[in-house]
Amino acid sequence: MRAPPAMRGGTAVRWASLVLGLFLFSAGIVAILESRLGLSPWDVLNQGVSEHTPLSFGQANIAIALVVLVGGLALKAPIGVGTVANAILIGAFIDLLLRIGAVTQLSDQSLGIRIVLLFAGIGVIGLGSGFYIGASFGAGPRDSLMLVLADRSRFRIGLVRAGLEGCALVVGWALGGTVGLGTVAFALLIGPAVEGSFWLLERVGLARPSGLKVDLGDEPAY
Repeated sequence: MRAPPAMRGGTAVRWASLVLGLFLFSAGIVAILESRLGLSPWDVLNQGVSEHTPLSFGQANIAIALVVLVGGLALKAPIGVGTVANAILIGAFIDLLLRIGAVTQLSDQSLGIRIVLLFAGIGVIGLGSGFYIGASFGAGPRDSLMLVLADRSRFRIGLVRAGLEGCALVVGWALGGTVGLGTVAFALLIGPAVEGSFWLLERVGLARPSGLKVDLGDEPAY
């Protein structure tokens, strides 16, 4: 994957980039959810948990992210303010967006429109990842756990990430989460979407390249 960009500007700009990135990330998740064509592995788990508890989809996202964050802390994973913001704000933004009637009505549209919604959602998640990662306030809860597990197990980061994604997918599917075309599309396209967002932010001058190479299993910091 391309090296993550670093947003130009001071602390205020980086905070704005963090919040905007998390909002866009949430909007992308909602778009994929309303497409009804299948969710990303972690959102399959979030949906499955929400169907078996009083938690909303967004609240389940927060609860699982906090559990992962605590697990990472227990293993002495690096936790930044962006890690905590990721765990809380994505779920909060999701529930906020799902309170808008026009948003929830998207799931009633034709198959063609819902397919467009699916791919648009993946693209928006990619862009949100660029803004969020570029803020440089810390990895998301799942990436923090991934990094510490890879360090302790000595397995490659991509392999550890695949294992975590696979476990989330299997458990979520068993709980009734939606698996389908969207799940496959997300797995294949999210890496290029994130990398493309890095290129775009650098191209328009909002970010500068860090000059570092990363291996996050071609997934966003989520």
